[in-house]
Amino acid sequence: MSLENRVIVISGVGPGLGRGLALQCAKAGADVVLAARNEARLTEVAREVEKLGRRAVPVPTDITDEASCARLAETALDSCGRVDGLVHNAFAMPPMTDLITMDLDAIRTAFETNVVAALRLTQLFVPALAEHGGSVVMINSAVLRHSRRTYGAYKMTKSGLLSIAQSLATELGPRGVRVNTVAPGYIWADNLQWYFAFLAKKRGVPTQQVYDETAAGLDLRRLPEPDEIADAAVFLLSPLARAITGQCLDVNCGEWHH
Repeated sequence: MSLENRVIVISGVGPGLGRGLALQCAKAGADVVLAARNEARLTEVAREVEKLGRRAVPVPTDITDEASCARLAETALDSCGRVDGLVHNAFAMPPMTDLITMDLDAIRTAFETNVVAALRLTQLFVPALAEHGGSVVMINSAVLRHSRRTYGAYKMTKSGLLSIAQSLATELGPRGVRVNTVAPGYIWADNLQWYFAFLAKKRGVPTQQVYDETAAGLDLRRLPEPDEIADAAVFLLSPLARAITGQCLDVNCGEWHH
């Protein structure tokens, strides 16, 4: 119970990693404040958390809206009395096209969710986090490790998020707040499962064949699952990582070495 009786705020709660983060934090003993735009999804994940014996506070939130974020912070403190951890999982995928032809407004939109919103939420929660020696974890991506064509805008936003995390670690360290990053590779959840099924149908092969071909390039010969990514975040939120800040932990079953 490495997060026993702590309160963790999680943005971007969806059916994959967001849900995994909420449930793994609850299994580690934390109460969770859940933020996303989809209220029905929040309610569903909250019920799962409560079945684990922990409290869940769902707060419908648009993290690109300043007033909505302020309501999230106020609700979290009013409902739970404290905040010990903040996990930024919200993400907007920019268009997957070459930078040279990219619509700049599309990049700005992605930056608003992937970078600016993360900074805004952290600013709002700093006083509460500093009061209890809290921790911030920002969910990044293995896109940091390559420069494949059409991934340029994606890498731009995630590189910006990494820079924020590192700079905040320096700024907030003297106040006892740690800031770290988790960078997943593949995540074997709904979206990737759908995509592999699409590829398999297009090629006329079983989905398992697409999985096996992809996994063959990873050291562990399998793809990480949401709970495994979430466990890395739980570690960084916990006292076990009390001397770790400003770091980026890759969780990719050995696809990339860093």
